Amino acid sequence: FRRAHTLTVLFILTCALGYVTLLEETPQDTAYNTKRGIVASILVFLCFGVTQAKDGPFSRPHPAYWRFWLCVSVVYELFLIFILFQTVQDGRQFMKYIDPHLGVPLPERDYGGNCLIYDPGNETDPFHNVWDKLDGFVPAHFFGWYLKTLMIRDWWMCMIISVMFEFLEYSLEHQLPNFSECWWDHWIMDVILCNGLGIYCGMKTLSWLSLKTYKWQGLWNIPTYKGKMKRIVFQFTPYSWVKFEWKPASSLRRWLAVCGIIFVFLLAELNTFYLKFVLWMPPEHYLVLLRLVFFVNVGGVAMREIYDFMDDPKFHKKLGQQAWLVAAITATEFLIVVKYDPYTLTLSLPFYITQCWILGIILVLTWTAWRFFIRDITLRYKEIRRQKQEHKYEQDKCLSNGDGHQSMMDEQNGNKLRERKL
Repeated sequence: FRRAHTLTVLFILTCALGYVTLLEETPQDTAYNTKRGIVASILVFLCFGVTQAKDGPFSRPHPAYWRFWLCVSVVYELFLIFILFQTVQDGRQFMKYIDPHLGVPLPERDYGGNCLIYDPGNETDPFHNVWDKLDGFVPAHFFGWYLKTLMIRDWWMCMIISVMFEFLEYSLEHQLPNFSECWWDHWIMDVILCNGLGIYCGMKTLSWLSLKTYKWQGLWNIPTYKGKMKRIVFQFTPYSWVKFEWKPASSLRRWLAVCGIIFVFLLAELNTFYLKFVLWMPPEHYLVLLRLVFFVNVGGVAMREIYDFMDDPKFHKKLGQQAWLVAAITATEFLIVVKYDPYTLTLSLPFYITQCWILGIILVLTWTAWRFFIRDITLRYKEIRRQKQEHKYEQDKCLSNGDGHQSMMDEQNGNKLRERKL
């Protein structure tokens, strides 16, 4: 993927597409021709972007791989903008052009209901409630949080996002029945087993990557076949390792940035469920899986760009392009949800839920004001007071020893004269 060969690659691709079009007779199906033309246009754009887009912070397995996902981000954002400007009915029916089975309303599955772990009324299978919850989303939760840990690289932030999302499910289960789960499904299966185990394995992987010795050698310079295979496998690991130290309490800027990252993560998680609801996509549809794969690839680059911008703003003077695209995609998805089903989003929260969120927001704001304003003022006041006490102690010591008595008296008289003038 040499950039100097961009025009050659585009020329060959255009000729190949034109040759295929000329060989076959053009069908009279307008919808089919439209889809084929759109796909060909996207392929040409991706080919151009892979060779000409700006490199990101990652270089393994190849910079072209990450340029490809950057271009996919642009295509996905344009698709979201197109959906945003359609009517609700047209937008849902447009999904039929992608998959004819879409465009029909689907019932939401309720994971709540009977929450007995051991059901004595069912003699054949008293643990049927547990087995019903063990579906394909359990390994998806584990692998999802494993990959999120590799992106965030911080135990504290991962646990905060995991617990906060469970609180969001409690708060929004009156809007989406899919959020209604049993207490043990929330805290035992999700937070402890799936999310917790995924975060633990992710942190262990991060520890291995941070301790790994990064010595790269050319493939053809390795004499043994075993060494060549090992080198090929390690091509899919990072070229070098950067440990993320977010330090959210070190400054107000970093604290607000970390809060913003957590907010965007939670919003992207909520968009997954709300988009399925408003666009009538079943949870097991391949488009849902493709969206998650997309966010895994672009999210890692975005997090690295955000950390570089926060950690060294003098060298990284502006936020990276992938981070801006991820933020724009998340915001556009939320706008689609608001437009397509405003009634669901405007369903008022239960009063006790509102009280809990108000209390939580007040606690966070109070801690922020104490940590970055009141605490600093108090520390400065204590430091000034300590310096005055030390200065007074030195003066008393000089007077008691008889050293500098006259100079001290002159200084005191001068201070009194200045006070009178004032």
